[in-house]
Amino acid sequence: MMSTTKNPRLALPSLLLDRLRDPALREIGRKLAGGGQVEPGEGVACLESTDLCGLGQLALAVKRVRFGDRAFFIANHHLNYTNICGNGCRFCAFHRPAGSADGYAMSPDEAARRIAESPVADLREVHLVGGCNPELDFPYCLDLLRAILRARPGVKLKAFTAVEIAQMAKKAGLSHHECLVRLKEAGLVAMPGGGAEVFSERIRQRLFPHKIGADEWLSIHATAHRLGITTNATLLFGHIETPAERVEHLIRLREQQEESGGFQAFIALPFHPANTLLRDLPGPTGVDILKTIATARLVLDNIPHIKAYWVMLGAKLAQTALHFGADDLEGTIVRERIAHEAGAHTEAGLTVEQLVDLIREAGCEPVERDTFHRPVESSHGRE
Repeated sequence: MMSTTKNPRLALPSLLLDRLRDPALREIGRKLAGGGQVEPGEGVACLESTDLCGLGQLALAVKRVRFGDRAFFIANHHLNYTNICGNGCRFCAFHRPAGSADGYAMSPDEAARRIAESPVADLREVHLVGGCNPELDFPYCLDLLRAILRARPGVKLKAFTAVEIAQMAKKAGLSHHECLVRLKEAGLVAMPGGGAEVFSERIRQRLFPHKIGADEWLSIHATAHRLGITTNATLLFGHIETPAERVEHLIRLREQQEESGGFQAFIALPFHPANTLLRDLPGPTGVDILKTIATARLVLDNIPHIKAYWVMLGAKLAQTALHFGADDLEGTIVRERIAHEAGAHTEAGLTVEQLVDLIREAGCEPVERDTFHRPVESSHGRE
């Protein structure tokens, strides 16, 4: 990987850099201060460093250069429109095979009703993802978006992972570009980052062989970016991947961002093993989660926002992550199902007031945002 110094210099406190206990972190900090980028071996050094506090301080300093003490959130509603999926990923507890007694697929009208009845009064975004249901066709997906917009005019639709896009395009006989154009016409403005898992063919063959690979996932997001559809990016970690594979995943995201520039946020998704075929694995520790978030902040210098996804981290660790480089707590969510099926013990949703309190208690300034991470005037009198 070629080193570069094209990034702006970061005003990192020299006193901080001098006090870092791990010499590898000191060198990385000085490199970032000079406008350089973290290379693969340096990213692994971050993940393997025993100076947890030093790594956190470095990531926090980089975050503060861009955002100060601000921490963002959104008033949104997550809706998982179907749990029927033919991919059968070994790490997933959410999916059900076709014909399963507890499988479901919401009609567009039912999905619209749920959004119309959302308890979030000033709803700004609907986050819509589901399984790769072989029984649902492309017109259904278009109708789903249109029905939700009729139910709550003015909301922004962040919908369908690259995996879902790939399936619906193939079934409809469309290119990814044609599929995304028609979805955009129906109201799609942003895409979530799910389905990336880990950009390792070794792991794909072992854990999710029926799902699209890294190249296709990145290509779909690049196509979305060219169409003006902004997207998120994710990493599912803490199962069988190596530190080097985690870092390579981050590097590939950074390279894609240099080319297409449409990633708004990165979300580190800690693996939850309960009720999956990998239930014997322990999942990542709190320390591992914080190291991964901090490393992402240092490696992903061209992706502005790093999320602490409270659903999968828990509120307490998410607060801590705000001091390890994260600047966003995601949103109100209302009812999340995918992580909870895999054993997450967090609340299904939080109120705006609860998010504001969590952020303030962590010593940060809460900023309500829209889908595009633009600050908005809060109707709750709190920005």
